[in-house]
Amino acid sequence: MANGQASLSDTGFGKTMRRDAWWVQPLLTFLGLSAFIVYSTWRAFYGQHFLAVEGGTNYLSPFFSPIVYFHDLPGLSADLKGALAAHAWLGTMPGWVPHWVSPAFLILWAPAGFRFTCYYYRGAYYKAFWADPINCSVSEPRDNYRGEQKFPLIFQNIHRYFFYVAAVFIFILGYDAWQGMWFVAEDGDRKFGLGIGSLVLWGNVILLGGYTFGCHSFRHLIGGGINKLSKAPVRSKCYECVGCLNAKHMIWAWCSLVWVGFTDLYVWMCASGTWTDFRFF
Repeated sequence: MANGQASLSDTGFGKTMRRDAWWVQPLLTFLGLSAFIVYSTWRAFYGQHFLAVEGGTNYLSPFFSPIVYFHDLPGLSADLKGALAAHAWLGTMPGWVPHWVSPAFLILWAPAGFRFTCYYYRGAYYKAFWADPINCSVSEPRDNYRGEQKFPLIFQNIHRYFFYVAAVFIFILGYDAWQGMWFVAEDGDRKFGLGIGSLVLWGNVILLGGYTFGCHSFRHLIGGGINKLSKAPVRSKCYECVGCLNAKHMIWAWCSLVWVGFTDLYVWMCASGTWTDFRFF
């Protein structure tokens, strides 16, 4: 029998023998990530309408949580100023801090760093933004492979430490969602209830939790150092649960990314009076 070799790609960037629409996935990834980066950056600089208190609500945008400092700007209503003060950990911003430095700038580095160094996202944006490679069996614009053992990509290994910070944020956002279920009644008392915003905030916690606790670093932390999981039944069960989340890590990553952006948008619209939150009870 004659032996032969088949080449799946031709020479030159973008050359390939593939006949499918291989460019669709990296294009959608590029557009999706670019849209989120532009939106989140603009919201951080805009720095307004991130806490909705209209109608007795208490919805805080995840882009600005936790509020470390807040600007005591002219025109803030008494209700909004009181709610901001209640959420803020350290009170008002010092007077020398520019107004464009919103609370988002003090905390967004943590979730952004976790996603930027995520194993899935690294593979996704390497293809979509750097064409490294742009897709399987498609020629890339460089001939050598440097890996992630040299500067600057060696910093990607910090992902395991970003996990610990990101995990703390899940509990903070869970607390915010719980606070979003307590509404200020006409008599001034806080009463338990459920609004559309409450569901939006809890949906954000669930999706971010599924993404964060399905992380490869967490999976390794739970059971990666055990030679025989059968000898550690509790950790073995936890390892299986994390493995279930990890198997759909890409889906969790995209759903949580879209939903966290929508959650901020919903709070923004309610805080600005554009949308009215519907209360179930």
